[in-house]
Amino acid sequence: MAAPAAAAYAAQLDPGALAEWLPPDGMALEVQRLEPRPGGAVEMVLTYVGADPTNAKSGADRDVVRGRFVALEPGRRVVQDMDFVSDDPAYSGTMRMTWDIVPEGAGTRVTVTAENVPPGISAEDHAAGLNASLANLARHLEAPLGRP
Repeated sequence: MAAPAAAAYAAQLDPGALAEWLPPDGMALEVQRLEPRPGGAVEMVLTYVGADPTNAKSGADRDVVRGRFVALEPGRRVVQDMDFVSDDPAYSGTMRMTWDIVPEGAGTRVTVTAENVPPGISAEDHAAGLNASLANLARHLEAPLGRP
């Protein structure tokens, strides 16, 4: 991404920025709680907008996610443990999301690793969602003043 690592890190911890870049195509995000400190809470609602909600995990058209920050390394890494709020056991379990931010040349490489992905989420769907989020992050960071 053609942006400094500090900007990529800051975009992980700002509710307004997250709402712009984190939701994959066909979804909107509302950040309900964000406490960016180790042990701090994260609560988000992803709503299907114009996308097929057949994979909704928390209701007819939404995915509710609750979690906590595990580690924060300023400018370098964000680690979160996240749980879907769902009655379906296929979406149970705590998923660890690690966002690595590495300066590279004049820009930054951002990678995301997901561990313990619930079995109800196919590898293909998960990869597509993460790739969409990374592309959105690049657009968000590369836009003038960080705005699309």
